[in-house]
Amino acid sequence: MDNYNLTLLNEFVLMGITDRPELQAPLFFFLIVYMVSVVGNLGLIILTKIDSRLHTPMYFFLRHLTFTDLGYSTAVGPKMLANIIIKQNTISYNWCATQLTSFSMFIISEIFILSAMAYDRYVAICNPLLYTVTMSPRVCQVLVAIPYLYSVFLSFLTTIKIFISSFCGYNVIRHFYCDSLPSISLICSNIQEIKLIILVFSAFNLISSLLIVLVSYTLIIAAIFRMSSAEGRLKAFSTCGSPLTVVVVFYGTLFFMYVHPKSSHSFDNDKMASVFYTLVIPMLNPIIYSLRNKEVKNTVHRTWKICSNILLKM
Repeated sequence: MDNYNLTLLNEFVLMGITDRPELQAPLFFFLIVYMVSVVGNLGLIILTKIDSRLHTPMYFFLRHLTFTDLGYSTAVGPKMLANIIIKQNTISYNWCATQLTSFSMFIISEIFILSAMAYDRYVAICNPLLYTVTMSPRVCQVLVAIPYLYSVFLSFLTTIKIFISSFCGYNVIRHFYCDSLPSISLICSNIQEIKLIILVFSAFNLISSLLIVLVSYTLIIAAIFRMSSAEGRLKAFSTCGSPLTVVVVFYGTLFFMYVHPKSSHSFDNDKMASVFYTLVIPMLNPIIYSLRNKEVKNTVHRTWKICSNILLKM
């Protein structure tokens, strides 16, 4: 019977952000959020690639951070917006698996890239004389390659475990995208192994990455306060201000979703938090780095000036 149900199930129904029809149309403003996110992240990727002044480890990690932002927001955003427009919240079986794999891969990568960025700032501020040796191009590539390989393995493992299981006839996912926990609630067979895999790896990802971030920034703050020069302290704070802001926003949202008490647990609140970290955070990150980073602002200004001169000569 399980196999029969599995062969019949060729699509899922996504409940969307809200089940109140009158609120679906105003949510279309997320199109603007997504477009700003795409333009901002693509712009940062291009700027950090074309300007030789930004060919440093910090901007190397920033380029990959914006790439992951663009990746997981694109895995979710277009389908969510399409469902709002056409009011047909269905997603095919194969596309649901693809969406889950893509989203998981990029979000896991981002968690550990943020850790790599924290470590980079630690070396730059606490061991500046050894910075070029410690953060060599090869080391930076390894610190990015490992999260990508690990996230690909884990996302495929989770998705395969879920989608080789037997689903019941009920195919409504209580979310606006194919997430792992809402998906496994539709499985008829034993889900203890899948839930254990998700729990163990999620805990490992969150705790290990956050531990690296906390230790790095604790040592950074301690080193800054030991500086005798006020100008040096200000410069050190400015170099780690943007990464620290991004970390606080990102991990703050994750903790709101997964660590708050069950008594205050609200499914609608979880969905709004999901909207925040799938669409709003990828939009905020380029803005934070652009507004708080003098080098990025100077690069934007130079690029704009060059483009303006080219257009005037045409």
